[in-house]
Amino acid sequence: MKFDENCTKCRRLNQFLIKTKEDFPDYYCKPVAPFGDSNGHLLIVGLAPGLHGANKTGRPFTGDYAGILLYETLYEFGFSSAPQSINNDQLELRDCKITNAVKCLPPANKPLPEEVKNCNKFLACEIHTLPKNSLILALGTIAHRAVLEALELKKSNYKFAHGSRHKLINGLILYDSYHCSRYNTQTKRLTKDMFQNIFKLIVQERGENKCHISM
Repeated sequence: MKFDENCTKCRRLNQFLIKTKEDFPDYYCKPVAPFGDSNGHLLIVGLAPGLHGANKTGRPFTGDYAGILLYETLYEFGFSSAPQSINNDQLELRDCKITNAVKCLPPANKPLPEEVKNCNKFLACEIHTLPKNSLILALGTIAHRAVLEALELKKSNYKFAHGSRHKLINGLILYDSYHCSRYNTQTKRLTKDMFQNIFKLIVQERGENKCHISM
């Protein structure tokens, strides 16, 4: 099912968005759509919009700390036209799209399992419409599991671990990374080098796929 910015299936999330809009009238406070190249071969899957990030701006990973490392890295590896994502700027993503496992802001940044499941139909549509030989980068365990759920794959066959590479179905490749949250980066659970090493692998594999297509 295609993304629906008017979705209200998750009552708890919908009520929380209504309350948040009352507290922050200028905030977006709606389900946040994917952002980027509609024909991109790299899909980055995060957890959910942040209160003062995507929930404020309407763009994934924009407005809060979590997007700093992500957009800097995307720019360095040629996926972004700018190293910083600011609301209402002219930034464009190249061969890349960013989405979330859950499109609405969850209380305490913790969606319930049923909310992840309800939203999975949107992620499934995004994945199934990816071009041939596409790559997926899951930021965190919930995103990793949501990707497997969207493809109806057995989760026990694909263990999450930072730096892991999984062959999925239809030629899709899944890479795992710790989420680029403030907590993970400040505690050094995820360093800039660790994150960039994932992108080095992605760029290398993307280049190899291009060669196979042209041959």
